[in-house]
Amino acid sequence: MEDYRQIQIAEIDKKIEETKNLLADPQMTNLAQEEINKLEIQKQDILATYETEKAEDGGGNLDERNVIIEASGAAGGEEAKLWGDELLRMYSRYAQSKGFKIEQLDEDIIKVSGNGAFELFKYEAGVHRVQRIPTTEKRGRVHTSTATVSVLPELEDVDLHINPADIEFEAFRAGGHGGQNVNKVSTAVRLKHKPTGIVVTCQTQRFQAQNREIALEMLRAKLWELEVERQHGEIAGLKATQVGRGMRAEKIRTYNFPQDRLTDHRVNKSWGNLPTIMDGDLDRVIESMKDIEQKNLA
Repeated sequence: MEDYRQIQIAEIDKKIEETKNLLADPQMTNLAQEEINKLEIQKQDILATYETEKAEDGGGNLDERNVIIEASGAAGGEEAKLWGDELLRMYSRYAQSKGFKIEQLDEDIIKVSGNGAFELFKYEAGVHRVQRIPTTEKRGRVHTSTATVSVLPELEDVDLHINPADIEFEAFRAGGHGGQNVNKVSTAVRLKHKPTGIVVTCQTQRFQAQNREIALEMLRAKLWELEVERQHGEIAGLKATQVGRGMRAEKIRTYNFPQDRLTDHRVNKSWGNLPTIMDGDLDRVIESMKDIEQKNLA
């Protein structure tokens, strides 16, 4: 914990002890107890803020880490799944333009490797809504679908240790649609974190050990996300630590194809030329989020 926070807590503890001396005075008991309660709340606020920042930072500078991006269809059925796939394609194109390495971890999960990858994509977490006419729509009606994007830093065991006893392991055959593409050996891996119920799978690699290693990376990242959300919930209403690092349930953007417009609801700003954006031209969108965050931190 930083020195200035330790000083703050030490000062509060000193005031609490001094105020406790007044509890023996019948005329001061109620006032003294109220003051002690206020001081205890101040102390807990400082500790909660510190724990949240520690969870987000993972004990180091997460901005420099590789990033795991998951885009899963939410409301909208098959169209929502297609939308999630298109978002991953958009992120892959953007990452490639920055010279990063892209790796497919699962059907709806990619890993972007390179210094500063997490910093680049951390503003993308949340619900992305699309309004457009699906290719299967014969009457020309505009449909609305959503996909949920999770943006997670790649963590090591030293950042977030998982007790092996808490993991339920299952191996299964990685499958295609039959024929020669079906793996005859159980190389795919499914891990379940028993305390939280979180389940991850990986079947992209040829060997079980490689799939297990990737699955552990994904599980570690999801547990980090769960902890950050819990910490945010505990100190909700105190202050926002970051703009743009919204939780998964937060609707952050609308992509309106009939009007050729992308709107980011966090900054109340819109951009045109959606086809270019979907092809990976995200600089102007992401830079606007960085600018807002810097202004709020100033």
